[in-house]
Amino acid sequence: MSDAYMELLGIKVEAVGAGRAHLSAVVGPQHLNLHGSCHGGFLYSLADAAFALASNSHGVAAVALSTHMEYFKPAKAGDRLEAHATEENLGRRTATYRIEVRRGAERVALFTGTVFRKEAAGS
Repeated sequence: MSDAYMELLGIKVEAVGAGRAHLSAVVGPQHLNLHGSCHGGFLYSLADAAFALASNSHGVAAVALSTHMEYFKPAKAGDRLEAHATEENLGRRTATYRIEVRRGAERVALFTGTVFRKEAAGS
């Protein structure tokens, strides 16, 4: 369960289950911004990939309606990051997820997102 963009960024799928996903990636020099810290777009992509896998884990096609990202701590080259996605609410037409991006026990960023569940809407 990966896609070309995840592979390009070096994102690995650790586990996927009903309404959840666990991904990891190591920050490389290609992931750094002009300040020398991990680019926010890389952190967002890691969280968004976990969001996509968790929200599509029920066998119903899901697409993002809205997302929000909070950045708490900088990450640097060599840091191993993990994204843990959990389902907060599962409805017939929408579902909401919380994704924590962590470096060990330290929370680096928090992503929340809501999806539209395509097939479920016609049910």
